[in-house]
Amino acid sequence: MSCSKIFSGDLPELTYEVIKYFQNDILTLYSCILVNRLWCRLATQLLWENPFSVRTENYDNYIEIYLQYLNDDFKTKLKEYNIINNSLPSNTLFNYYGFLKYLNINKLIFSIINWLEAAIGDSDLVSDFIRLASDICVSLVKLFIENEVNLDVLEIDIKHTSFGINYDDILELILQNTNFIHNNIKNLNFYIGYYKENKLLNNRILPIIKLHQNLKKVSLDHDSFFSYQSLLLSKDYNCSNTLSTIIFYYVDFEGIINLNRIFEQLNVLESVHLINCNSLNTGFSQQVINLTKPLKLKSLFVQELGAISEIDSLQLLIQKSCDYLENFGYDCGLIYPPGLIQIPQAMRQLFELIVKHCKNIKFLDLNINDNPIIYPALNLIENIKHNLNYLTISIHDNNGHNSIILQKLGKIIPLKLEYLHLYLYYIKAYDFEVFLKSSQDTFTKKLLISNITKGQDILPSIKTYIMKKRRVKYLAINGALFRSEFVSDELFSLEDEVKEFMLYDIKVKSYYGLAINMDDFMKEVI
Repeated sequence: MSCSKIFSGDLPELTYEVIKYFQNDILTLYSCILVNRLWCRLATQLLWENPFSVRTENYDNYIEIYLQYLNDDFKTKLKEYNIINNSLPSNTLFNYYGFLKYLNINKLIFSIINWLEAAIGDSDLVSDFIRLASDICVSLVKLFIENEVNLDVLEIDIKHTSFGINYDDILELILQNTNFIHNNIKNLNFYIGYYKENKLLNNRILPIIKLHQNLKKVSLDHDSFFSYQSLLLSKDYNCSNTLSTIIFYYVDFEGIINLNRIFEQLNVLESVHLINCNSLNTGFSQQVINLTKPLKLKSLFVQELGAISEIDSLQLLIQKSCDYLENFGYDCGLIYPPGLIQIPQAMRQLFELIVKHCKNIKFLDLNINDNPIIYPALNLIENIKHNLNYLTISIHDNNGHNSIILQKLGKIIPLKLEYLHLYLYYIKAYDFEVFLKSSQDTFTKKLLISNITKGQDILPSIKTYIMKKRRVKYLAINGALFRSEFVSDELFSLEDEVKEFMLYDIKVKSYYGLAINMDDFMKEVI
């Protein structure tokens, strides 16, 4: 009875919750549109909540429809470049811009640049290509502001100001509309890079934060922390009562002496993330372990440690954060500097400390080229697998570690994983088959395999133990893994193979499109 009511539309609230489950499954949402009028409206709403997400890979249709809402003069300008034509409908079924809930300015720019390049065919044919792209960006932001679109999240990412687009025009437009800042932006997130000039900081970014008074997330990278200490310490921006997430990305903590003061006054801070930061030494750890409140360290990623003191500091951090830690990554690099051969042993002790104190690890990223930590790393995986959901293992040399990992890993991984990424130097077909057999009860939503050098043909094993048993939903393979007659090293580019996997409801994806990089991690996992 309840099921029939859901499909007939008698329970719209419950129907919405059902459809929302497919929020990240674009193809399924498109199918929902065809069920009935209610399902069409609800699915359309979800499709347009975050249209500029790179993961949708469908921004061209969204942008063309948005352009229909712009004024006639601007549309005439676009027609002169043959960018849009009269075949597009002048009236749309919905006011699609009203569904927008999540807007990342950088993704908006990226989407427009890619759409414009495809529409023109050759960006060199338009002398003022960047100016045109910038005008489209500003026009769409203006459309959202003038129509009082209610955003759950506005993300301003100035870590990547590529494409030559001037962020100043966009930020100035937002700043000029104080009512929109006050009334239509629920949560504000900033991803901030380092700028030699403080003009953008002082004239645009800080005034927007001050007006909004509800900054939820901030990411500081490299040297930007020095410029933004006033943001975290001053009462003018209300961060002490609103900021819940702070990300330190490649920040060098050398000489920073007021961390304890910052953390003490952030009253609603729920998560701290340290991603590949430098100078995580005793001077750093002493500032945070003496805090009167818990250190809610959710992410800790370290790479190429330069001193034993840094590992001692990390051990103190682990003991301070304990079960708050959910994401951990370690990249040892290729070789250790002379005099630091004791680091692998210290890292082994750190892994043991994580096993003892941190029971909630969900995301694990390990580069394990050094022999002394390979078995402690496997022990770590086995002991945290009850919560583990994302696992990446990288090996960059051919010293036998590839075989050890493949022969041991299948026995210890969880029965269900959201994401498994094996980035190996050399894959032997026998070792890979051992891995697949020993993990045959595991279902992985996204499986990625990459081989650095020319390995043996593993495609038959993949078809036997993965494809035919439908053990993954998305698959990406990159590297010299196939038979010599294959021209490409990407499984995604082999049309016949992709079609065969589709027969088993497995979607083969581009390796680089499916892989989670650190920027994806900060926006999608944190």
